[in-house]
This record gives sequence, C-alpha cells and structure tokens, in this order.
Amino acid sequence: MILSRFERTITKRYLLPGKGEGFIFLVAGISLAAVMLGVAALIIVMSVMNGFRAELFDKIVGLNGHAVVQGYGGRLPDWRDVMAKAKATPGVTSATPLIEQPLLANYQGRVEAVLVRGMRVEDIRTNATLKDKVKLGSLASLTPGANVIAIGSGLAEKLGVTVGSTLSIINPAGRSTPFGTVPREIGYTVGAIFEVGVYDYDKAFVIMPMQDAQTLLLLGDVVGMIEVQTVDAENVGQILAPLAEKVERQAVITDWRQMNSSLFEALQVDRVVSFVVLSLIILVAVFNILSSLIMLVRAKTRDIAIMRTMGARRSSMIKIFVTVGVTIGTLGMAAGVALGFTFLFFREQVLDFVRLVTGQNLWDPSVRFLAELPSKPDPVEIVSICLMALIFSFLATLYPAFKAANTDPVQVLRYE
Repeated sequence: MILSRFERTITKRYLLPGKGEGFIFLVAGISLAAVMLGVAALIIVMSVMNGFRAELFDKIVGLNGHAVVQGYGGRLPDWRDVMAKAKATPGVTSATPLIEQPLLANYQGRVEAVLVRGMRVEDIRTNATLKDKVKLGSLASLTPGANVIAIGSGLAEKLGVTVGSTLSIINPAGRSTPFGTVPREIGYTVGAIFEVGVYDYDKAFVIMPMQDAQTLLLLGDVVGMIEVQTVDAENVGQILAPLAEKVERQAVITDWRQMNSSLFEALQVDRVVSFVVLSLIILVAVFNILSSLIMLVRAKTRDIAIMRTMGARRSSMIKIFVTVGVTIGTLGMAAGVALGFTFLFFREQVLDFVRLVTGQNLWDPSVRFLAELPSKPDPVEIVSICLMALIFSFLATLYPAFKAANTDPVQVLRYE
C-alpha cells in the first residue's frame, strides 16, 4: 500500500498521542502488547513441541533403530541369515543383532528392575547416542568375557553405584535343580555410566557385550532381534516391505511408529490443540486493535470531516486507518518474535527462576521423559504465525477504516 506524503503525515500523527488522547494511546499500547504476547507464546510453545518430538525421536531411534526384526517368542536362531537379508534390502543402511531382556539388578541389598541390552562391542562403541553421552568411565572397557557393563545415570543414582562398583544381574530363569529353579546371578563391574537424556532409558538400561548377554540368559548362539536403520525414517514401512515378505516365517518387523505410536500421536494432538488455543490470544489482541481504532475514528471525526471538505478522498481515509492498525500489529508481531527467541535462548534460566520463586519443578524428567527442556524453531511455522498476526490485524482495521471513509462532512460540520 503506497501512501502519499499527506497520508503518511496524518498516519504518523494518529500513531502518536495527542492532547487528551492518552486513553486511546493506552488501548493501542495494550493491543500491541497483546499481539506481542500471542506471537511469542505461539513461537515458544510450537518450538518446544517440535524440539520435544525431535529429541524423543533422536533418542528413541538412536537406541532402537528405525525398526526391529524380532524373532517369534523373542528368539531369532538364524539371525545371521535374517541380518544378511536386511542388509541386502534397498534403503537399509545398517542391521545389527540385539538382545534385550528385562531382569533385576542387585547392589548391596538394593534391587531395581533393569533392561539388559546385549550388543556387539563395535556397535556399542560406535553408537552415536551412547558414545557422546558417557558421564563416567569409558565404553572401551566393555569387552566380551570381562564382565564389564555400562549403565544409565538414573539407575546408578538409584542403586548408589559408580564406576568400579560390582553390580549383580539376576536372571530368574536359571538352572533347574531337584529343589526347583535356581535364579542365575552374575556379578559385573560398572565400566561406564551414560546419560542419553531420556529418563526411562537412563533409569533402567544396562549395556553389555552380546556374548555376555547370551551367557547370562543361557541363549547360546541366539539373539532376540535385528535392529535396522534406513535412509528415511518417515518411509520405513515402504522400505522394509520387501524384507517383511522374506522373513515372515522367521520374524515380525516393527517400526518406530508402532513401537511408540501412543506417544507420538499424543504429541501431535497436543501440538494442534496448543496452536489453536494460543491463536485465540492473537485474535483477542486484534479485537483490541479494532476497539482502539473505533475510538480513534470517533475522536477524530471533526478532523476527518475537515480533511474531506479540503479534498481528501475516501481511499485516503481508508489507507490512513488501515496503516495505523497494521503498524500496531506489525510492531507487536516483531516484538513477539524477539521475545519468543529470547525466551527460547534463556529457557533453562527461566525454568530455574520459576523453580526458585515458586518452589515447583516445571520440568520433571520422570514426567516429561527428557532431562532438559528442548527447543527446535521451525522457520515455516514462525513465518505462518507472523502472517496470521498481520492478516488478523489487517482485517481488524477494515471496519474502522470504512467508517472513517464514510464520514459525512455536512452532518459533522453543520453546527460548526
């Protein structure tokens, strides 16, 4: 919208408070602040939602792969044949054998439920989710036959163990004796403590070489599943469809969506609901813009009538008041973007401040799954939020602008 010099001058005049117009300016300032808070809230919530999903996906897929080929009954005797078929499937980048079994861990009388995971040594040391998250010790200490394990930080805290401590793993399915089944219990030295950032993993995972897991579980040369990584996690079902046909008599394939369907569906629903609800804040803000412009038109009725008698066109009146309203919306939108990014940058400090003031922990890892508040701004979403704020602001200016343009100078100035 191109404004003439006259229109720009009047627009600047109406944007600044005149004598006796402090209330109108206050309402306009409140409208700007409301747009700012609405835009900032949307950016913050959507970025946190995106970050939450991305972090969960990275952690879960990093430890469980895009899919698993699991043997019937939890056992895969011919795993080498299945692994070869998986690696030969187009779109598959890696296939690794895996053993996973819930057991019990004992340390000085403290007993906790654990999830024992047996992996090849080379897979343990090259796993991106594990190797960069070691807090104490080293994954290099895990070698077959050495009875050395790595455990999550949450489990280490619960049991009170550290690197060098001897932890007993109990397998209830032990050996049979004339007096019944005797649980199998083996002592392992803690060689590393890791923290992947997912509470449920850190409080339960025990990582050991695959050969040691086979010995503990009395499996022989058997694994439980094959973990598969593909070139595209979103299309993992299509990529692994040929493999599913080849191994349908040996195993069943479960991808990351099926393993975590309820969690990711809940996240998607929360994301949509949050966007709709927080959009109402911007809608309320533009109603403030509407009301402030209506008051401005009523206060400037005499000025508008005089300008009309001096030759000002109706289109000029429309441009002036539309520009005033859109300027308020634009300034609020820009301030909201700045506030949103500032909050995201200092989000951990904000949480610490709220915790200090209220005494409440807003981000409990046991409830939120992740150890830290994540954030992942999406440029497309941010642009969409800004456009929505501008469009709402523009629509809010139309009624006051046309009301000003339709002012009848004769009626207004009749008794002047």
